[in-house]
Formats: sequence, structure tokens, C-alpha cells
Amino acid sequence: MSIAPSRKAEVIKTYATKSGDTGSPEVQVAILTERINNLTGHFKTHVKDNHSRRGLLKLVSQRRQLLDYVRRIDEARYRTLIERLGIRR
Repeated sequence: MSIAPSRKAEVIKTYATKSGDTGSPEVQVAILTERINNLTGHFKTHVKDNHSRRGLLKLVSQRRQLLDYVRRIDEARYRTLIERLGIRR
């Protein structure tokens, strides 16, 4: 459900636009995508966990807002981000 600190550092390093970058939209979307993927796997075994499902919907909504922001700012940046993350849209 949450990300291990080592995995989070690896995701940040992969998607950072410059050194020490932890807050750019690319990094935030990548971290949210990692959390969403973890929760999706969790629901394969815990089908009736509706409380966590609400949290998943909030994460998806937050990621969608960040992606809309990136799309408004720079279309090319948006395209490369969703391609790198494997998000279909």
C-alpha cells in the first residue's frame, strides 16, 4: 500500500528533472502511480476492502489533476510522462 523508502528514492531518482528534485509534477505523478499499482495488487486478494478503495479513488483523482496540470503547461512533457509510466490515455 505504501512504498518502501528505497523504492521511493529509486522512483524519485528516475523521474527527477534535476538533482534534488522531489516536488516536480513528474515525480509526484510517478510516486502516485507506484502507490496506485500497489493498491491495485492489494485488491486482487482483498476484494471487500472498501475503505482502501476510497483511498485509491482519491489517489487516482489526485494523479489526474497533476496530469491535467502538466498537459496545460507543456503537451510534450505530458506525452513523454504518460509514455514512460505506461498510463493509457
